[in-house]
Amino acid sequence: MNSLTPFPTPYTAPQQIAFHRTELGVILSLYGRMVAAGEWRDYGISTLREVAVFSIFRRSAENPLYRIEKRPKLRNKQGQYAVIGIDGQVLKRGNDLKTVLRVLERKLIRAVE
Repeated sequence: MNSLTPFPTPYTAPQQIAFHRTELGVILSLYGRMVAAGEWRDYGISTLREVAVFSIFRRSAENPLYRIEKRPKLRNKQGQYAVIGIDGQVLKRGNDLKTVLRVLERKLIRAVE
């Protein structure tokens, strides 16, 4: 009896979603301006299976003030980028990262007396 034994498939690591270099450039540019204004102090980046998260903290021991999420599965539906507030409310969602981050840039605009 001749039977074929299949070769074991090589192990492939689970896919992780991550921010691209150009996306990080846009995010870190805004982050740098907010740090210079004294609003933000720390950040964290998480790369998971279905989402990449850039968390922004006022102090490192607190919950994040904002989360910038990238979910490529929502690209054709609601938009792959989202800014989420401290209470879990979605502040802005869309496919263009710069327009989504405008909701956070409003914090930089202050009245001059």
